[in-house]
Amino acid sequence: MALSCILKDDKVTSVLIGASKPEQILDNIKIIGHTDFSDEELKKIDDIVNS
Repeated sequence: MALSCILKDDKVTSVLIGASKPEQILDNIKIIGHTDFSDEELKKIDDIVNS
């Protein structure tokens, strides 16, 4: 979810993932097409980030 949240911002052009195993890279690649969040989810994310 953290990677998806970062990538939803059009200003972000790259993200460093820090994977230590090839499997982690494969798992992280799966989020590329999953950067949509509902308004409720975005509010909860903002509440957490700003607390």
